[in-house]
Formats: sequence, C-alpha cells, structure tokens
Amino acid sequence: MSINPHLSEGAAALAEQAAPRRGALYRVQNAGKTSYLFGTVHVGKQAFFPLEPQVTRALADSTTLVLELDVRANDQFQRALARYARYAPGDSVRRHLSPETLQLLEQAMARAGMSLAGMEQYKPWLLANILVGAEIERHGYARSNGVEQYLLSTAMRQRKPLRELESADYQLSLFDTLDDAQQEAYLRENLAELASGVSLKKTAGLIDAWSTADAPGIKAAWKTLVSGDTVSAAFMERTLLGKRNPEMAASIEDIMKTDQVAFVGVGLLHLVGDNSLPELLRERGYQVEQLY
Repeated sequence: MSINPHLSEGAAALAEQAAPRRGALYRVQNAGKTSYLFGTVHVGKQAFFPLEPQVTRALADSTTLVLELDVRANDQFQRALARYARYAPGDSVRRHLSPETLQLLEQAMARAGMSLAGMEQYKPWLLANILVGAEIERHGYARSNGVEQYLLSTAMRQRKPLRELESADYQLSLFDTLDDAQQEAYLRENLAELASGVSLKKTAGLIDAWSTADAPGIKAAWKTLVSGDTVSAAFMERTLLGKRNPEMAASIEDIMKTDQVAFVGVGLLHLVGDNSLPELLRERGYQVEQLY
C-alpha cells in the first residue's frame, strides 16, 4: 500500500504545531556564526519531554551543547559542598543562629521528615535550599526531570561535546559570600515562605510559565523573585543574576568564536530583564532574535 508523501508531511506539520512550546528560545548570530539560547528549569516532570520540535531541531543542528555546569559531575559538587557549605569540624549551625531561628528550623525540618542532628554541619543557606527542594519534590517535581538532564542525554546520543559556563565550585562560592547575619535572614525568609505556601507558589508559578512558554508569566515570576526588601531577593538580583549574567555573556561570546553552532541551555531567569543574556549579547553587537 502506497502512502501519499504530502499527507505524511501534513501530519508531521500538524503534530509539530500541536507540540507544546516550553521555556524561551533565542537565536544569536554574529559574523556567520549561530548559537541558540534556551531557558531551562532545573526540576521538572517527565510529562515535559520530549521537548518541542523547534528546540530539538536547534539542538540537533548544533555542534556543541553548553550548560551552566555538568550536572552529572557529582564529585566536583561534593568537593564544593565541603568547601563552601559545611562548617569546619567541631563547628555547627547551632552556633550561628539565634535560639528562635534554630527552633523554627528544627520545626521545619521535622515537618519535612528530616532531623537537624545529622545535618547541623551545614550552613543556613544550604539548609534553606534543601528544605525548599524537598518541598518542590513533594509536589511532583524532580531534579532528575530537570531540562539539563534531558539535553545532556540527547547530546550524548548525538555525540556532541559539552562545554560548561561555570563550575560547581564557583556557583556554591557565591552563597558563601553571605555573612552570618545575611545567611540567618536568608534562612528565616525561606522558612516563612515555606510555612505560608509562598515558596511553592513561586516555584510552581515559574515552572508553569516555563511549561507553556508564557512570556508574561515568566516575566511576572522573575519580578516576584527579584523584588522586595529581602536578603533573598537582593541576592537573586545582584549576585545569582546580576553578577553571573555578564560573565556568562562573555563566555558565550568566547564559545561562539570557536564553535559554529552552539546550543546554550541556561536557567530561564537568565533570559529575563534588562541585564539578561539576550540584552547583554545585543550590547556586544550580536543579532538576537526571540523565536518564541
């Protein structure tokens, strides 16, 4: 039985149109060289994959996958944790928190099914991040379903090399720039948001906006995370985004000098705002087109 090729092409086109768009995708060009910028989320659901055809084509057409860091490199991550997230032997988080904060922390850990007894060598910022991560996972999101994992497995099948924009050592060192008072405030703010449900609402809002490529929703989620008179918002705006974005833009520029087509997957928030990667690359003379 013969199959009309035009019907097959039409069915494929309809299937492509029906595939949900996720995140945000940009094409970056300069001097005949092309890169793609794709906004990722670091936790997700299996239902998010495979990614839509426009993204998978861009990755297939690329010669290199570029990520913030290789999420498979656990040894490097553990060394960075030991260096920046743990107190020296004999020290404990109990010595760095007020009695009130310590009580709130122990209550939050108990609600999460954890005990501070086995984790008191960790600094407040890491304990806050652990609790937020556990809350997210309890509501169906998993780090194993983060977009980076999918991009890595796809690139491995395509035998593409991986380039890193940063390292675990560098990323964790940024949190260690917070002094004791700032770390306690960061912990208190996150404990309050966990107790009120705001923490989950913020994360779910960002992931939901990513999952439908909802540009206004993405911008609103970014605004929520960088606004307000809190240590957490200031750290997000000035350090996690404001400091890293220019450094990432410079690294992407270096990569584009040697790789004809690079697919760059970075956290979605790096693509939003006046100091975003798309804007910084435009300032450097690149043509940046948002595909969606």
